[in-house]
Amino acid sequence: MPAILGQSIFDGGIAFPVMVAHRDALEHNVATMAAFARDHGLEFAPHAKTHLSPEIAAMQLAAGAWGLTVATLRQAETVRGFGARRVLVANQVVDPAGLAWAAAELERDPDFEFLCFADSVAGLDILARHAGARPFRVLAELGHAGGRAGCRTLEELLEVVAHAQATPGVELAGVAGYEGGLKDAAQVRTYLFALQDAVEHVRVRTPVLSVGGSQWFDVIGRELAGSRARVLLRSGAYVSHDDGFYRERTPFNRIDGELRPALEVWAHVLSTPEPGLAIVGMGKRDAPYDEGLPIPRRDGVTVLKMQDQHTVVRAEGLRPGDLLAFGISHPCTAFDKWRVLPLVDQDYRVVGTIHTYF
Repeated sequence: MPAILGQSIFDGGIAFPVMVAHRDALEHNVATMAAFARDHGLEFAPHAKTHLSPEIAAMQLAAGAWGLTVATLRQAETVRGFGARRVLVANQVVDPAGLAWAAAELERDPDFEFLCFADSVAGLDILARHAGARPFRVLAELGHAGGRAGCRTLEELLEVVAHAQATPGVELAGVAGYEGGLKDAAQVRTYLFALQDAVEHVRVRTPVLSVGGSQWFDVIGRELAGSRARVLLRSGAYVSHDDGFYRERTPFNRIDGELRPALEVWAHVLSTPEPGLAIVGMGKRDAPYDEGLPIPRRDGVTVLKMQDQHTVVRAEGLRPGDLLAFGISHPCTAFDKWRVLPLVDQDYRVVGTIHTYF
């Protein structure tokens, strides 16, 4: 990749298909969300599972992020390698090898801050058994009916809270939740009220309240303003945004501001076996397909289906060798398909690289 620095991706130095990252869009999105958090009195721990990229993590931390959120202890170890001093694992952690690493890291570096979720007494006991010289700081997770993890009632949560406060090896830091699966703003508000009620039962100094996907942070900003807790937002998909799933669901459709799609896949037409039908050299190994198919950037092109290495499109006038561009839907399953992405300017000149470590 360094050999083509300064060249256009169309000059022949890059093999296709290729996913590129647009520098201006990434920088805009990072700055936009940093400003949103700051303007609403929130602290921000962007979810690094979206990208697992040291270059993007550095942009987020330089923009003022509190730290980075991850989903697993393997990812926690990865982002520690990126230089993150604060890491939030937005999950109940039970893996012995991962907990051994976390305990050793806490002992090795007194400035390292580590938080994880807990939604059961059994989970707390696992953490306590693997704790080292410094306890594991935990956020009691409150879920909702039909949701992912988390205690389903306040009573269950209070059992977790009481056990955490009585158990050596763990230290209660606050409450956590995830509102991303809820259907509308009214449900989100009801859930946020429940989280705030839970915080009132947590007798720790300056409790943390961690929430946040990429669909409802506007409601969070309004409803949690003035909370006695330190509100820690965890949105992740915003950083590259997309042309599909999050384009339709971003809070910036409801409030001032915008996010810009930063990822784009370019691929050649390989075959036109029937009139109006073309086979493109891009497949499920190259672009996400779980939350919507890629979005053609050329008018008159319709994606019909994706296969492992091919995408079938309906279009007139295409010829083998033509290049097509596609936006993506759902960035969290886009970055993991590429180890290196060219970082390009508005003229598609390569100005750097984005590495991923999945």
